[in-house]
Amino acid sequence: MLASTSICACRLPPNVAPSSFLLRNGVPGPPRGRSRSFKIVASSSNEVEARAVAEQGGEEKQEEAAGSDGPDRPSTSTSASNAALEKDLKKVVQKTASTFAPRASTASKNPAVPGTALYTVFEVQGYASLLLGGALSFNLLFPSNEPDIWRLMGMWSIWMFTIPSLRARDCSKNEKEALNYLFLLIPLLNVIIPFFWKSFAVVWSADTVAFFAMYAWKMGWLQQTE
Repeated sequence: MLASTSICACRLPPNVAPSSFLLRNGVPGPPRGRSRSFKIVASSSNEVEARAVAEQGGEEKQEEAAGSDGPDRPSTSTSASNAALEKDLKKVVQKTASTFAPRASTASKNPAVPGTALYTVFEVQGYASLLLGGALSFNLLFPSNEPDIWRLMGMWSIWMFTIPSLRARDCSKNEKEALNYLFLLIPLLNVIIPFFWKSFAVVWSADTVAFFAMYAWKMGWLQQTE
């Protein structure tokens, strides 16, 4: 009580600040350092929170970008692999057909261009041999009760006569590609089908379906009708 009254009772000089007077008399001043340290801690915590929010936002953006790009990458790689496979298959088919299929005896330009008589002769010969082979396979011409050479020739007529006659013309790129595929496909059908069904007519029918299906695929007949 005496100390408090003495402090309150004394008069301060006009040039002396209250804080300095209190320090001189052993009374501590207000805690200035604590407020400053609190401000520093608060500012540092705010910076840490801001950095955490920024990093979280960046991760979310990366996840969104990865999610948006993810479904497109497999489809792109699949389409690229399919295109490469189809290209390699075309090369193999073209090389094999050009090696074993009949071709022109001269190196000059093919004279059987569209509009010429030779072009028409090859085309008529090709489709006529197809129909004749069907008649032989179904035992309509030279009928017999047992397998013979005529029915065997009818079964192989598309591969032996139709495809070579149509390939001898100066046809388009798509048609030539279809004939190359048929030149390799029909022998496989003629060898595999008799293991399951021993019938000349069935083999010739399968060859005919494969013939027109290949033309429809390569020539784009279904796309034109749509």
